Amino acid sequence: MKRRTWLLSALGATGALVVGWGVMPARSRLGSPELMLKTEGDIALNGWIKIAQDGAVVLAMPRSEMGQGVHTALAMLVAEELDLPLARVRLEQAGADSIYGNVAMLLGTLPFHPLDSEGEHQSVKIKVGEWIVGKIARELGINATGGSSSIVDLWEPLRMAAATARASLVQAAATAWKVPASEITVTDGVMQHASGKAAHYGAMSTAAAGTTPHDVTPKSRQDWKLIGQPAARTDIPAKVTGQAQFGLDVRLPGMLFAAVRMSPMLGGAASSMDTKAALALQGVEKVVALDAWGGGTAGLAVVAQTTWQARQGAQAVQVQWQAPSMGAGSGALDTTRIQAALLNSLNTESGFTFYEQGVPVQAEKAAASRIDALYQAPYLAHATMEPMNCTAQVKDGRVEIWAPTQVPLMARAIAAKVAGVKEDQVTVHVTMLGGGFGRRLDVDFVGQAVQVAMACAGAPVQLSWSREEDMTHDFYRPMHLAKFQASLDAQGEVTSLRIKSAGDAISPRWMARAVPMLSGPIDMPDKTTSEGLFDLPYGFASQHMSHVATQSGVPVGFWRSVGHSHNAFFSESFMDELAVATKQDPLAFRLSLLKEAPRYAAVLQKAADLAGWGKALPAGHAHGIALHQSFGSIVAQVAEVSLSDGHIRVHRVVCVIDCGTVVNPATVAQQMESGVIFGLSAALFGQIDIVGGVVQQSNFPNYPMVTLAQAPVVQTHIMPSTRAPGGVGEPAVPPIAPAVANALFTLTGKRQRSLPLKA
Repeated sequence: MKRRTWLLSALGATGALVVGWGVMPARSRLGSPELMLKTEGDIALNGWIKIAQDGAVVLAMPRSEMGQGVHTALAMLVAEELDLPLARVRLEQAGADSIYGNVAMLLGTLPFHPLDSEGEHQSVKIKVGEWIVGKIARELGINATGGSSSIVDLWEPLRMAAATARASLVQAAATAWKVPASEITVTDGVMQHASGKAAHYGAMSTAAAGTTPHDVTPKSRQDWKLIGQPAARTDIPAKVTGQAQFGLDVRLPGMLFAAVRMSPMLGGAASSMDTKAALALQGVEKVVALDAWGGGTAGLAVVAQTTWQARQGAQAVQVQWQAPSMGAGSGALDTTRIQAALLNSLNTESGFTFYEQGVPVQAEKAAASRIDALYQAPYLAHATMEPMNCTAQVKDGRVEIWAPTQVPLMARAIAAKVAGVKEDQVTVHVTMLGGGFGRRLDVDFVGQAVQVAMACAGAPVQLSWSREEDMTHDFYRPMHLAKFQASLDAQGEVTSLRIKSAGDAISPRWMARAVPMLSGPIDMPDKTTSEGLFDLPYGFASQHMSHVATQSGVPVGFWRSVGHSHNAFFSESFMDELAVATKQDPLAFRLSLLKEAPRYAAVLQKAADLAGWGKALPAGHAHGIALHQSFGSIVAQVAEVSLSDGHIRVHRVVCVIDCGTVVNPATVAQQMESGVIFGLSAALFGQIDIVGGVVQQSNFPNYPMVTLAQAPVVQTHIMPSTRAPGGVGEPAVPPIAPAVANALFTLTGKRQRSLPLKA
C-alpha cells in the first residue's frame, strides 16, 4: 500500500512460494457478540445475529438498500436457517468491524478470465491470487455496496451465522428440557419436543449465549423453504406509506438547510465572492466557502432556514470563478479534444495486455482478409433519482452524519478528516438511497456537509444539491474507444481477434480519493477498463486484448456495470459484424464459437427460443441479439425494435439470466427490468459533453430517460442452477445497447459504432 502498486502481475512468479497457503482456512467472519449494538432485552449470539425478547431475530445489516432488494434477500438467508417467518427478521445497521467488509467485491477486481476460473480448470495462479486478495479484503474490511456483490459475498457468512445461532438456541433448549438436541424441531421460530415442551427463541436466548456449538453446517438445498421462492420486498410498505427514511427525509430539532453552488468549470474554484445580496434574503443565515473534498469541485454553500431559501441565496452570491490549473498548453477540458487524444493513444501506444491466447501475429500474417472497426462511447452521468445530500452535526468534539451512501466507513473517514477528529468520534447513519448506480461510492458530498456543519455552532445541517449541480459535478462514466481487428482465412473463417481499447481507468482514481491511507497517483492495471473485452467466452483460436489507460482530467467513477456497460456494446456489435461478414446468422455464428462454454450457449439459445428468433415479425420490426457475462452472471437479450417517425422504438426485450442459485426470483426479475430500462436510456439518449471545462447537460430535458410510454415489455427467464449465487443488480445493463444496435442494422443496413444510437 505504501508503494501504491498492486503486484498481482507477479502472482505467476510467486505462486509456487505461497501455494501451500491455499489449504489454510479463511479467517472466520462469524464475529463475536460484542460487535452487535447493545439494546435492552436483546441477546447477541454472534457478530450478525441478536435474539429479541419476543423471539424475533435482529440482523446486523452492512449493505445499503438502494432499490435492489438486498435487505429482503439477506434477511431471507437468515430466516431460512432459523426457520423463522421473514417478517420476524428485523434489521439494524452493522458496525465498523472487518467481518462486515465486502470480500467478494474486491475479489471481483481480479483480471481473470471467467472460463479459466471455474472448478477444475482453475489454475494455481488464480487460486493463489484469490486467496491473497481474499485475505487482504478480510483484513481491510471495506464495507461497500456495489459490484452486484452483496448476496455473492454474504451467501456463506450469513447462512453460517444464522445456522450457528439456531444450533445454540436448540442446544440451550435441549439442556433445559434434558432431551437430545436432535429430537427438537423448529417451526416458525418455535422450538418443540414430542414431550409437549415448546419455547420461542427469546425464551432460550440468554442460555444460548453461553453455548458453543460445533460442526455447524447450513441447511441442505432440499430442505430450503424460503430460498428460491418469490418474496415480497420488505422495504416497500414503508416506501409506499412515506415512513422510509431517505437522505432528504432526515429531520432533526433545530435543523438548518444548505444549498451548494460549485464552480461551473470542473476542478475550478471561487477567486472572490460578494455575499451581501445573499445574506440580505429572508431566512439566509450564512455563506460557507467549500473546499474540493473527496475529489470534487470547490464552491460555496448557503445556509438558511429552508432549502428553498438556501437555493435562492446560493444564486444571489456574486462569484468570480477561477479556472483550474490544467498544465502548460493543455487548455480547458473538452470532449472533442479528449476524443482525439484517445484515438491518438489508441494508435500509438501498446497498452496493458489483459489476455492473450494462441499466436495472433501469426494468424494475422496468414490472413486472406481482415475486418477493422472503431467503436466509441461517451461520458455518462448517474442521474440518480435522489440528488446528492448529507445531514451533518458537529458538536462537543463529535460528528454525526445521516447519509445515503454505499460506503459508510469511507463516509466516516472523510467526516473525521474534515472535522479533524478520530474516526471513532464519528457516527454514521445510513439512510435509504434514492438510487446509487455507483455514484454514492464517492463521498465528496459528505465532506461538504461536515465542513458546513462546522460553521453552524452545533446545529444539524442538511446539505443538498440541485439536479443541475448533481448533473454537472458527477464522477462520470469514462469516454472509451476500442479498435477491433479480425483476421479471416481463405474459407472465410475467423482465425484471430485483436481488441485494443483506450480510456480513463476508474479504480486508481477512486482509490486515490476514497481511501485516506493512500496519497498520490496509484499504479495498477484496472480490470474495469477491459472487462467485457478480455473475458469474452467465444472460442477464437488466437486472441489479444489490451487497454491503454489514460488520464483526461475529467472526474470519473463507477457507473452501473462499469466497463461492461460500453464494452458489451463494442464486442457484441462486432460479433454481429463478423456474422454478416462470414454470411452466418448472428445466433448460429455465436453458438458455433461457444462449444467450450455450454452455460453461455444454453442462455443464448433459451433467449432466442423465447423470443421466436428467426420467425416472422410485424412489418418494420427486427430482432437483435446480444450475450454478455458480468459480475458472475450470464445474460442474453433479444430486442424487438422498429423505427417510426424518426424515433427508435423498442417493443419487447426477452432477457435470460444464469445467475447461479437464486435467493428471491421476484427481485431478479425486477433487477432485469431495471437494468434494461437503465441501459436503454443510456443507449438511446445518454451523452455528457464538456466544452471549456463546463458540462453542457444539466437536467432531464437535455439528458433524458426512457419514459413509461417508451418502455418495452421485458420478459425475464431465470436458468435453473445449483451454483453459488452470481450478481443481478448490473448484468442486465450491458447487453441491451448491442441488442438494439444489431436490430437497427437489420432494419437499416447501417452499422452504428458509437453511442447514443441514432434513428
